[in-house]
Amino acid sequence: MNLIEEVESILKEAQVFLPTSQTEEELDKNKNLFIGKKGKLTSVLKKLGNLSIEEKKAIGKRANEVSTELEETVNSLREKIKKEQLEKLIYSEFYDTLRPIKSQELGSLHPITKIQYEIEDIFVSMGFSIMDGPEVETDYNNFEALNFTSDHPARDMQDTFYVSDGNLLRTHTSAIQVRALKVLKPPFKIIAPGRVFRYEEVDASHENTFYQIEGMAVGKDISAANMVYTMNVLLTRIFQKEVKVRLRPGYFPFVEPGFELDISCTVCEGKGCAVCKQSGWLELLPCGLVHPNVLKLGGLDPNEWTGFAFGLGLDRLVMMRYGINDIRYFHSGNLRFLKQFV
Repeated sequence: MNLIEEVESILKEAQVFLPTSQTEEELDKNKNLFIGKKGKLTSVLKKLGNLSIEEKKAIGKRANEVSTELEETVNSLREKIKKEQLEKLIYSEFYDTLRPIKSQELGSLHPITKIQYEIEDIFVSMGFSIMDGPEVETDYNNFEALNFTSDHPARDMQDTFYVSDGNLLRTHTSAIQVRALKVLKPPFKIIAPGRVFRYEEVDASHENTFYQIEGMAVGKDISAANMVYTMNVLLTRIFQKEVKVRLRPGYFPFVEPGFELDISCTVCEGKGCAVCKQSGWLELLPCGLVHPNVLKLGGLDPNEWTGFAFGLGLDRLVMMRYGINDIRYFHSGNLRFLKQFV
């Protein structure tokens, strides 16, 4: 058998043998038997040394044609194998998406979210609008426009999380009040719920990440009586009963006069516990009349417009509503705790 006949014989053998491959790995192995570096076609080409130039050209040309034809055969077989494997996979792993599910555990709202929605409904019923703002704020919106002096301790890095560009994680949603003064024309009433951040030492009643609802009302002849009435409506509807509160003087740069509205601790019923630091009272609503400087910085004449503002600690309110004795439960991810509120 001359070399041309050997090449043709290799072609015929390969065309019969290659289609018997069941997997891509087996196909590659069988391909190498014929056109690999140590394959049968390569062995034929190694015998060309003693032939004439014309014979070398003829056999080499035919060997290249056979190699190309076998490559095409291998590619075709590869696609066929892939298709067969995919079809087999589809039928073996068939899943009926319309099949009824025997049991499904549904999710639920976080207790803080549930109470936030309730509070929003209460304030909307009193004519308040809901506003939102970014959690990363400017120093101006978070402090300066709210009458915090440059040396105020709240600006210290021990109390506030600063980011590399000079901005900060908002320490209160009062920054949204600043934004409201820029875009709304009085009279207006707004609340601003959201997440805030403090560089706090964590304990049963303090967290470094928590939720607030700030509120502001601006109009003509607004007094502390309007503020107290609004707070009483809120607390009565949230707790669905009359609650014991006390109003005491408090200092906040953005209100004058400022007050602390405390609520009798519902966890211990005023007897004293870790939540209220054994005092029987829990600070819940810092509030007061909007400071004239804040109105000025917001572009309003304090001789013409007045207002009140408050900051509600949402986490603490939820603790009082459900008798929860540790604020750290809220962000613990403990499903046993959260499932109680489904």
